[in-house]
Amino acid sequence: MAINYQIKVRPRDNIDRVIKRFIKKTKKLGIIDEVKERQRYMKPSDKKRRDKKLAIRRRKKNEAKQRK
Repeated sequence: MAINYQIKVRPRDNIDRVIKRFIKKTKKLGIIDEVKERQRYMKPSDKKRRDKKLAIRRRKKNEAKQRK
């Protein structure tokens, strides 16, 4: 995945605010999550197992919310 984006620094911008915008944009695009995911190879069967566990967890969470 190759995503190139720029954050324009205006003359009066505070550097902290620029860094905050950068972090917000990387989270929105999901770049950090993808980098962490690609650090190690995961077999397809392990991916399926992980995805299945996450789906079950999500379903249980939604069911618990609906009961309230």
